Amino acid sequence: EVQLVESGGGLVQAGGSLRLSCAASGFTFDDYVIGWFRQAPGKGREGVSCIRNTDGSTYYVHSVKGRFTISSDNAKNTVYLQMNDLKPEDTAVYYCARGWAPTLILRDEYDYWGQGTQVTVSL
Repeated sequence: EVQLVESGGGLVQAGGSLRLSCAASGFTFDDYVIGWFRQAPGKGREGVSCIRNTDGSTYYVHSVKGRFTISSDNAKNTVYLQMNDLKPEDTAVYYCARGWAPTLILRDEYDYWGQGTQVTVSL
């Protein structure tokens, strides 16, 4: 059974940091893309970052470049999202998902999703 479990969310002040984890199981981790998406209240789900585990290529949405870093520990089947210099506009539920292609736009490329973890950034 494919499972993706996010953790690491919480409440942080603006300028602070959090590291999200996405623990994957039930499939060959190295063969897939793992993406991070977020959804703020009243807004659509937005692609934040993804990593292609076959070669380690990483991709970011413009608004988080230079602040967020995605990484993968293939031995642990876990993808991390290090988030620094957090801003109130980063407040959202963050989801990780398993995908076939490294896209932050085509959500249909992702077939399994975690349950999400809440990130709240206060002023």
